[in-house]
Amino acid sequence: MTASLSDFTVRTASAGLLGVMMLAALFFGGVWGIAALAAVISVLALAEFYALSRRGGRRPQEFLGLAASVAMPVAAVTAERGGLTVVAAALVIAALASHVFTRSSRLAETAVTVFGTLYIGFSLAHLVLIRQMDDGTMLLLAMIVGVWVNDIAAYLAGSSFGRLPLAPRISPNKTWEGLAAGTIATIVAWLLLGTYLTGLSWALLVVLGLAASAAAVIGDLAESRFKREADVKDSGRLLPGHGGFLDRFDGFILVTLVTHYVLLIGGV
Repeated sequence: MTASLSDFTVRTASAGLLGVMMLAALFFGGVWGIAALAAVISVLALAEFYALSRRGGRRPQEFLGLAASVAMPVAAVTAERGGLTVVAAALVIAALASHVFTRSSRLAETAVTVFGTLYIGFSLAHLVLIRQMDDGTMLLLAMIVGVWVNDIAAYLAGSSFGRLPLAPRISPNKTWEGLAAGTIATIVAWLLLGTYLTGLSWALLVVLGLAASAAAVIGDLAESRFKREADVKDSGRLLPGHGGFLDRFDGFILVTLVTHYVLLIGGV
């Protein structure tokens, strides 16, 4: 119990420092601050993703992927959704051209390059698109807080009374009890913050909470499987209590993408 409490304290302190940085970018950095935040997280998480792929014998075109992951949020600022689409298309074309003219390149390596950049860089660039919506700052605040409470509630419930494993072959510590607690906490966070800070309907807020919780779980489990395939415990060592940036933001990455399109479909 002491070790578990100590781990939770380190994990919370590390997440708290990241939280302060994210909130500073959100409230004081404007749209360019959000773009910078997206670019930094993308580069660090994508570098870890590529490191995992190298352990499996792949050699991704790292410079191309990392450059695109920086260009995507910048393009989202300057040309919104169209700019982001242009960079994504340019990435595919450049990766294919490199594959054609680089004799040592293999299909799996080109695929890993493009997938990793779209999975991480493209998804996180949607932070900028959400910020540019009406009440964008408050929407991002609700999304960030929703991810935090999901993580905390799932961790506490799973470690305290979790009994039913969610995906034992992928992540033995994940439980159905943790999933239920995280989902409820996320919905409550969206209802409370969304009601007072945005003009969204309760129905849309509940859908956002459900979608964000599901995205967080899928993102978390997908990254856990990536690590199992690479035979490593953590994606990196930069964040005490979490491992690497991909470990910390695995759920957040997919939540950002899903939240943007739920908002778009919801008419925001």
